Amino acid sequence: MNEKNSVRMSDAAVRAKTGKTWPEWFKILDAAGAKKMNHKQIVAFIKDKYNLGPWWQQMVTVTYEQARGMREKHQKPTGYEVSASKTITVSLARLYKAWSDKKVRAQWLADADYTIRKATPKKSMRITWSDGKTSVEVNFYEKGDGKSQVTVQHGKLANATEAKRMQAYWKKKLQGLLTVLGP
Repeated sequence: MNEKNSVRMSDAAVRAKTGKTWPEWFKILDAAGAKKMNHKQIVAFIKDKYNLGPWWQQMVTVTYEQARGMREKHQKPTGYEVSASKTITVSLARLYKAWSDKKVRAQWLADADYTIRKATPKKSMRITWSDGKTSVEVNFYEKGDGKSQVTVQHGKLANATEAKRMQAYWKKKLQGLLTVLGP
């Protein structure tokens, strides 16, 4: 990925929060030798030299890594991670049951045989995916007026191809969930 075709926060927005534009940050980090640093070293450099909070330290570092081809979209230290979400006009309890009850789940997610490691009713689930290697975090939110939202984060994916495949998978499955639970 290069600077010209990457999608990121605007220069105006980053300048408003950090005092510098992306080209200024890239010039600073290039001069500091960040192309040869790992993620933690770049964050440490920014932390030591500039008065940015932790979120901005990460934002500047990840954006730099992506712009310099050191990190791909969806890439994390533990592999690749994708997310998807869907708001559905059902109660939070009904949405949660669509994940926790095998019979209901079979109507929209029949191809998955996962293990729930931890569940907090109507709030979240931590799942070991059917491959036994990747991890899925599911969070549930009440949105008022009989609406609820589910967000899915699938992490520890092996590569960008797998990340793209699973993102498409989750979008399709959440659409199927909407069809099963819809009005």
